[in-house]
Amino acid sequence: MTGYVLDWLNLLVRWFHLTAGIAWIGASFYFVWLDNHLTPPAKQEDAANGVSGELWSVHGGGFYHNQKYLTGPTNEPLTHDLHWFKWEAYSTWFSGMAMLAIIYWAGASTFLIDKTVLDLSPAAAIAISIASIIVGWFVYDILCRVLFERPALLGGVIYVLLVLASYGLFHVFGARAAYIHVGAIVGTIMVANVLFIIIPGQRKMLDQIRAGQKPDPRPGLLGKVRSVHNTYFTLPVLFIMISNHYPMTYGGPYGWLVLAVLSAAGVLVRLFFVRSHKGKIVPALLISATVLIVIVAIAIAPRTPNAATNVATVPFTAIAPIVAQRCAACHAAHPTQAGFSAPPQGVMLDTPERIKAAADHIEQQAIATHAMPLGNITHMTDDERATLGRWIAQGARLQ
Repeated sequence: MTGYVLDWLNLLVRWFHLTAGIAWIGASFYFVWLDNHLTPPAKQEDAANGVSGELWSVHGGGFYHNQKYLTGPTNEPLTHDLHWFKWEAYSTWFSGMAMLAIIYWAGASTFLIDKTVLDLSPAAAIAISIASIIVGWFVYDILCRVLFERPALLGGVIYVLLVLASYGLFHVFGARAAYIHVGAIVGTIMVANVLFIIIPGQRKMLDQIRAGQKPDPRPGLLGKVRSVHNTYFTLPVLFIMISNHYPMTYGGPYGWLVLAVLSAAGVLVRLFFVRSHKGKIVPALLISATVLIVIVAIAIAPRTPNAATNVATVPFTAIAPIVAQRCAACHAAHPTQAGFSAPPQGVMLDTPERIKAAADHIEQQAIATHAMPLGNITHMTDDERATLGRWIAQGARLQ
C-alpha cells in the first residue's frame, strides 16, 4: 500500500510540477522574446515619460500595446496594480523538491544509491543530496559576484563547474539520480536568482520610485544578468527532466559527459533563438548543436554482442533464473520489491513469453546501458548481463 500511495503522490506532484514549469518557462521565453522585439517609442511624449521601448502585437482576438519603462514613468506615478512574475518559479521549485523527496529520498535505497558506485547509507546519501544543491547555489552566487564584469568568463566557469559537479555526482549516486541532481542544482540556482536577486532588486527600485528618488539602475542590471543565465539554463534543465525516460543517455560509463555535451547543444539552440529575436539568424549555432547531438548518438550507440558460431548456444533455461532473480521482483504483475505497486513502464518479465517479447527492452536497459536494475539493487553481475546479451544476440529462443 505504501508504494501505491507514493505512486499517487508522484503522479500528482509531477503533474503540478510540469504545469508550473510550463508557466515559468513560458513566461521567461515570452519576456525574452518581448525584450528583444521592442522598438523605440513612436510618440515623443512616451519617450519623455520614460518609455524605453514598445511593441504592438495581436493574440487571442485582440491587440496589445506593450511599453517598457526602465525606471518607471517620469511624469506620472507608478501604478500600484503590479503583477509580479515569481510564483511560477517558486511553485516549480517546491514541486520539484517534493518529487525529489518522494522518489529519491523516500526511495533512497532503490533510486538514489547504487552500491556498485558507492556504498552509502540512505541517511548519508540524502545528506549529500541536500548538500550538493545548497553548495551549488552558493558557489554559483559567489562566482557571479566576483566575475560580474566578465560575463563570457563567468559563463565558461559556470559551465565547467557544472560539468565537474556532474562528474562528481556520477561517482556518488546512481546514474539516473546523478542526472536529476544536476538538474536540481541548476533549477535551484534559477529559482534562487529570482528569489534573492531579481525580485529584491525590483523591489528596491520600486521603493525608490515610490519615494520620489531616482532609482539606482544596478539592481536591475544584476537581475538582468541572472535572468540571462536562467534563459540559457532552461533547455539543459528540460532535457534532464525527460532524461529518465532515456537511459541510453545516462546509463553508460560516460553519462556525465553525455550530459555535458547535450547541455551545450541546448545552450546553442537557445542562443540561436535569442539571436533570431533581434533579426540575427546564425545557422552555425543550430548546425553546431546538431553536430554535437549526432556525435553523442553515434558514440553511445549500443554494441550488441555477435552470435558467433563458436560460442555455445544460450538456452532459455540459462537466462530464466537471472531474470527471475534480478528483474522480476519489480517487473511482475504484482511486484515484490518494496516501493513498487506496479511494474515500471508496464514491462512484465514473469513468464517466458513476456521475457522474449521484452528482449529489446532488456538489451537496452540491462545490457547496453546498465540502467537496470535500478541502482543495481538486485546485484546483477557483468557475467549475467553478458549471458543475457548472448541469448538475445542468438535470437532470444525459448527452447
